[in-house]
Order: sequence, then C-alpha cells, then structure tokens
Amino acid sequence: MNDKPIESERAPEPVGAYPHARKAGGLLFLSGVGPRSRGSKTIPGVTLDSDGKMIDYDIEAQCRACFENVRAVIEDAGSSWGDIVDVLAFLTDMPRDFATYNRVYAEYFAGDGNPNPSRTTIEISSLPQGGDAPIAVELKVVAIARN
Repeated sequence: MNDKPIESERAPEPVGAYPHARKAGGLLFLSGVGPRSRGSKTIPGVTLDSDGKMIDYDIEAQCRACFENVRAVIEDAGSSWGDIVDVLAFLTDMPRDFATYNRVYAEYFAGDGNPNPSRTTIEISSLPQGGDAPIAVELKVVAIARN
C-alpha cells in the first residue's frame, strides 16, 4: 500500500501538525481545508473593525477560496478535480450561509464535465481561527489517488 503524506506548495500552510493530505489504499484524504491563501493570515471576505475584530464575512468569497485550495492540494498530489468522490462541508451558520454555499458548490460540481461526489454539509459551533478571523466554512474531501 502506498501510504504517504502530501504537502502542497500552493495551498495555505496547515494551522497544526498535519499534512495537507494523505494517500492510502488508492485514495487521497484531504485534511480540513479552509479559505486562507498561502503565506497569508487574511481570511477572504472578512471585514474587520479598527480594533481588528471581525464584524462581518462574505461566505461566497470563503467558499470559492476553499474550493480553489482543495483544487491546489488535489492537483499537487497528482490527482484532478474530477477525481473527487466525497465532500464533507462544515458551516458555522447554516441558516445564513447554506443557500450561498449550495449555489457556489453547484458551480464547481454540477453539470457536464464536473464530478458529482457524495456530499454532507453540517453546521458546527465554530472553526479554527487560523488567520485574522474565525473561518465560516471548511471542507474535508476524499479523492481517487492517481500517483
């Protein structure tokens, strides 16, 4: 069995002691992927007050950043977007954010030429800060490992 950790040069640095992904048994298991950009502590779409405290966030910007970070990890591991088989999404405010998340998700996964993975979306009370504000969305993805 080819079991090895994967580190992406394009995805944001992990906020803890874990790899971006791990290949095992023909599958690629991504660690939780948030919306930050590599080399930055800024969370896309976050509005801060003069004291640096979050006053609002744009869930669409965070979702798009998460999907692009997932793409970076999968591609750097030698797989492709079409190899995604399962997506687990964590939202911190389901009533506020689900409709937008669902619309953006459909842009990335619905229609011809896009994968149609199984999916679960759950609401949780919080996600790690990992930057200048708490994040509102995180993705856990499983894909077919190609290398």
